[in-house]
Amino acid sequence: MKKYIQQILVLMTICILASASTLYAQAIYKITNAKENDMKLSGISALHNWSLETKTFTSEAQFGFKPGKEHQLASISSLTFSVAVENLKSGKKGLDKDAHNALKINPYRNIFYTQVSAVVTPAGGDKSHVKTEGNLNIAGVTKKVTVNVDCVVNKDGTITATGSYKLKMSDYGVKPPSLLFGAVKTSEDVALTFTLVYKK
Repeated sequence: MKKYIQQILVLMTICILASASTLYAQAIYKITNAKENDMKLSGISALHNWSLETKTFTSEAQFGFKPGKEHQLASISSLTFSVAVENLKSGKKGLDKDAHNALKINPYRNIFYTQVSAVVTPAGGDKSHVKTEGNLNIAGVTKKVTVNVDCVVNKDGTITATGSYKLKMSDYGVKPPSLLFGAVKTSEDVALTFTLVYKK
């Protein structure tokens, strides 16, 4: 009986140490002001491609690393992202106005993403591939999406995340913006691409 109790105590100690090690390897990261930061919504029309782009957004993530290996990403336990619709610009006032109205800027002033789960797969060295699932809210409509992201832990400790996701504007109740004062219609198919640089 005494030996059995000792074994239980040893097992509990190992579990506590393992838990403490995992917690120690996790940290909160936020978006930096790096020039590489970028988010773009791109579409096509009968005439030419169009895009709305911004370098201004907010995001926070909790990254976990393998104990003793600070450049090997092991997990992403939480991640949130938000961008103000008014910050998405094309360089053309007419298109910006139509796009912002299509995205129902009043009352839905922001696009949100909240991660639900993530699976991290090592891709060699300081690189990782992440399959993340979460809730994307556009124009007041929330859809569950799966986004593939490539992450790199940089030498300075920052983390660069890049990825893309294709969506249909109609899924979010959004009417595609028009070009040339409504004379040219655009496709409802849109590609969302991003580069995010995080710092602890």
